[in-house]
Amino acid sequence: MLIKHFFLNKIAHSSYILAGSEVCAVIDPQRDIDIYIDEARELGVVITHVLQTHLHADFVSGHMDLAEKTGAKIYMAKKSKSSFEHVPLSDGDTIEIEDILIKVLETPGHSPDHLTFVVVDTSRGEEPVCTFVGDTLFVGDVGRPDIFPDIAEELSEKLYHSLFDKILKLPDFCEVLPAHGAGSLCGKAMGAKWHSTIGYEKIYNAPLQITDKDEFIKSLTDYMPPAPDHFSRCNEINRKGPELVSKLPRMKELKADAFKEMIDEGNVAIVDTRSYLAFGSQHIPGSWSLDINGNLPTFAGWVLPIDKDLLVVSDNYKEAEETNLWLRRVGQDRVVGYLDGGMSGWAVKGYKTKHITQISAEDLHDKVKGSEKFVLLDVRATNEFEDSHIEGAINIPVADLRERYTELHKDDTIIVICSSGNRSSLGVSILSQHDFKNLYNVAGGITGYSEAGYVKRCTVCQIPHGSRFYSKN
Repeated sequence: MLIKHFFLNKIAHSSYILAGSEVCAVIDPQRDIDIYIDEARELGVVITHVLQTHLHADFVSGHMDLAEKTGAKIYMAKKSKSSFEHVPLSDGDTIEIEDILIKVLETPGHSPDHLTFVVVDTSRGEEPVCTFVGDTLFVGDVGRPDIFPDIAEELSEKLYHSLFDKILKLPDFCEVLPAHGAGSLCGKAMGAKWHSTIGYEKIYNAPLQITDKDEFIKSLTDYMPPAPDHFSRCNEINRKGPELVSKLPRMKELKADAFKEMIDEGNVAIVDTRSYLAFGSQHIPGSWSLDINGNLPTFAGWVLPIDKDLLVVSDNYKEAEETNLWLRRVGQDRVVGYLDGGMSGWAVKGYKTKHITQISAEDLHDKVKGSEKFVLLDVRATNEFEDSHIEGAINIPVADLRERYTELHKDDTIIVICSSGNRSSLGVSILSQHDFKNLYNVAGGITGYSEAGYVKRCTVCQIPHGSRFYSKN
């Protein structure tokens, strides 16, 4: 038996190949599936099984593409009520792959349909060697139950029983292989390691120390960070079966004239993935600033409209292709064009541009200590803001600006800050779309401001949506 781990950064997704000597299974695949096909070829095995622990919320899965390309069968929870052909699984079912026995546990909590796959290497013994826990248990955390807000408390109780009555009954030496790690929004305090053991998590996983059921439920339903818009959307896409990647529209390379023509025809959104500094220098009016060096997929899935075609502005074609790949991973399938020649090509045509003034930590501090009137808008998550912020700042998380911009006055000078400059640039782009004029972006964000010694360092900014276990002292 052999296990291969694959990690997709930004959304911090883990997927796996579980291989015998001739055939293998892929567990919780990402949408771009060539990595599994290439690895199976290297191992000399055939992909025959695609196992899904649950209907993933933060990304579009590759199960349909894998089945179409390899002929593998898809195995999913019967309770998922998926629309495509699959093998429905329930508690107590088993799957055999050569000398590998996979036992199915129903472990609802993170989602109503969640399964855990317990793996026994029968060539060596009868005890489970590892378990694919999906988003029920993480290294250092447990899955969030509020993706379905109407039944969050019910799912929290089910998660408690899934963990304490099922998963934690496995042997202490059993390896834990989750579907996500630190940086994912499917939990709140995940560790950076991609695997652990049942025994280690029993001792050091903070939520698992809350053995009282009512307290456990309360810990998972109070003060949860917001779930991005695409979580429910991706869940439903995965249930119905995502469109095959081969059938998605091709991203055309458009010179400035053709690019502008598509903008003028309407029903498009412009996604500018250059650095926030480049965006600040010159950008096409109405663009969304989504710096590819930040968490592009999470915020693209969260804020970009789903009813419009998407046009990409990047530094080069390779970056535009990477943008398209990330957008598809979060269900944004309508990328139709890329600005060939970039902003230089746009500018030499004489087309209109806008710019945003970038200010440094020192510049901001001068304004904070001076008499000039302005609004300091902090667009970080609430728990980041509560951990450390500049006195007098107001907090509106960046995704909320899509509606809450009405709380601000268009005639005011507004200085926008986040942890680094990326999210604040997105915030500036949202405000600019609503005709705010006097906008500034803080380069380096609160991180630079604290490094200059002007405010306490934010302890949760490295994990933007933070952990309920960080001290606020």
